[in-house]
Amino acid sequence: MSKVAVIGLDCAEPSLVFDKWRDDLPCLKRLMDNGKWKKLRSTDPPITVPAWTSMMTGKDPGELGLYGFRNRKDYSYGGYAFANSTMIKHDLVWDVLSRSGKEVLLLGVPQTFPPKKVNGNMVTCFLSVSTKYQYTYPVDLKMEVEEVSDGYVLDVTDFRTDDKDALLGRIYEKAEKHFKVAKHLVATKPWDFFMMVEMGIDRIHHAFWKYMDETHPKYEKGNRYQDVIKEFYQYCDNQMNELISLFPADTTIIVVSDHGAKRLVGGVCFNEWLIEQGFLSLESYPQEVTPIDKVSIDWSRTRAWGDGGYYGRLFLNVLGRESQGTIPPEDYEDVRRELISKIEAIEDDKGRNIGSRAYRPEDLYKECNGIPPDLIVYFGDLEWRSVGSVGSKSILTFENDIGPDDANHDWHGIFIISGSDIDNEYMESMDIYKMNSLVLNLMRA
Repeated sequence: MSKVAVIGLDCAEPSLVFDKWRDDLPCLKRLMDNGKWKKLRSTDPPITVPAWTSMMTGKDPGELGLYGFRNRKDYSYGGYAFANSTMIKHDLVWDVLSRSGKEVLLLGVPQTFPPKKVNGNMVTCFLSVSTKYQYTYPVDLKMEVEEVSDGYVLDVTDFRTDDKDALLGRIYEKAEKHFKVAKHLVATKPWDFFMMVEMGIDRIHHAFWKYMDETHPKYEKGNRYQDVIKEFYQYCDNQMNELISLFPADTTIIVVSDHGAKRLVGGVCFNEWLIEQGFLSLESYPQEVTPIDKVSIDWSRTRAWGDGGYYGRLFLNVLGRESQGTIPPEDYEDVRRELISKIEAIEDDKGRNIGSRAYRPEDLYKECNGIPPDLIVYFGDLEWRSVGSVGSKSILTFENDIGPDDANHDWHGIFIISGSDIDNEYMESMDIYKMNSLVLNLMRA
């Protein structure tokens, strides 16, 4: 049985890896030339949580009961819980491998904090509270990681900022420490299955996409950040080459991303729109842009409210479900139908339909565990984000309410496999939910 190594590049974009920069990324090009590759359809929604967990469990977000970084924990108006490892109720790849006696080595895989016992070693992810907390298994691995990295960094802090030079330094610092630890662990720890996820590509996309993408409305020709995304891809490619050189020759190598990236044109102020449409009523309108959970809502006259993010979540105020519900259960479907129709008719500032789509969760998922949104909304085929705050007196915005952001997530990530011959029919049907069974089959677990 050969070893399996999964290198995750969060948000790596297929059009850049497979086409535009293929010849400039020698490590990835070699893996493609010696293996097989394709675009990998992400989850609904295509975001880091739940996508990596879906990949490693084979379960869709509804089955997981995880619809994003924050999830309703009850039907109160402010009851959210941040996603963490304790919320995963299904076996992950490393759970199955650990029980079968295989040694696992995990580094930075999203939603692994707090760390759980595995048959091997684990360094948790960017969702870890801080390095002051226990972020490794076993416990004494933390000291080793801190020593090797000269102070480990869990994530790129403040990546929505106008100070681009300082941010670029933090992106490289995080990646350098991450790959340094990866190479150390691969060389010194026993492993049958290795997996790491590097977050830097996601962070650099959000911070610098408008400087690279000539179709972005804020692109400026000849700007000094034109090549920073390409250069970071090349940096990661070189780091991967050094890492892969430490693998045994018969290792099956998979490089994968959880979703892709695309330009972010603007934002739809979801709650401003709901106010305009008569679904949301405030006790008083704020004098400045204010997060929706900081605004006084008149629940007795509210039928729906929305949440911000790379996609929109809409919640209905249902009689007998929410404490101050207004929608009779028998009208629930009619209200959803009305909202879907109106959301899909939203226009841009020039009066053009932007192509938004709203979905009932039960139409997307095999099950709907936990408390799903009543509608899942993609504004403008993900070229527009959902802005949850109110106070702008506008439905559309071209500035992000939580800091500068140039990119949204796109539907397809990358999938490259080298070192194991899988047939064309399997490749054709490969999607994010098959990663779990693929790894277990490769490892015969």
